[in-house]
Amino acid sequence: MDTKELTLPKLFFVVATRAILGAGVALFASRNLPEKTRRNAGLTLALVGAATTIPAARLVMESRRSPFERLMRRFR
Repeated sequence: MDTKELTLPKLFFVVATRAILGAGVALFASRNLPEKTRRNAGLTLALVGAATTIPAARLVMESRRSPFERLMRRFR
């Protein structure tokens, strides 16, 4: 299993992108706002969340440590 080490700001970015995407989908599906407002806000948030998925995924993928790095860290 690979270990991933994310700094707090990077973790917050990943969590925030998921929250924005979820909020956009929830707004898009809700019935409490007028249709035009709901559609525009929901679609905008969903698109921003989807667009920031790629940078968030890259952060997580780049945070992997190789087995050699983990071994060397034990001896520091």
